[in-house]
Amino acid sequence: MTTLPRGAAAARHRVLRRRRAVAAAGAVSAGLLLVSACDKPTPKSTVTVGSSSVSSEAACGGEGDTLKVADIQKCLKDTKDLKTISVDPDETVRFGVDPDIADKRWTILMNGQQLSNDTKNTYRTVPGSVFFNAQYGAQGDSTIVTIKAGDGKKESEAATGLWSFKLKKDD
Repeated sequence: MTTLPRGAAAARHRVLRRRRAVAAAGAVSAGLLLVSACDKPTPKSTVTVGSSSVSSEAACGGEGDTLKVADIQKCLKDTKDLKTISVDPDETVRFGVDPDIADKRWTILMNGQQLSNDTKNTYRTVPGSVFFNAQYGAQGDSTIVTIKAGDGKKESEAATGLWSFKLKKDD
């Protein structure tokens, strides 16, 4: 049995409940403040071979603005620090992009040259042998593959983002 006067226990409970609600609201506000202070990451693209995959954010662009031709050329030549994946020529190479990239149409470039037509799909496959075949412009045991996001117009030359990967021949 409590020794508090009638109704005092209920009033005390209301105060505790109010404190918890204020603390919860403060925690939610602090969380939202932290999230809003962060930059939104660019969409990702992924290359998968067998059970291995590598993902990357845009090397250039990726925020939706059209890139200048000079910036595209500079970005395609910058092959340092690219994510690398080994490719058996008998395997299938799978390319996947975020829906944000697919909405703008995208294509695959091999060593800077267009390898595929643009598409709005989020997924595309290419035989691994293509990336090491001289007929397609391959030289040696590695190839630079770039995913180029367009501007949403079919067959447009404009680029809004580039994601590059190095494919290394697996013997």
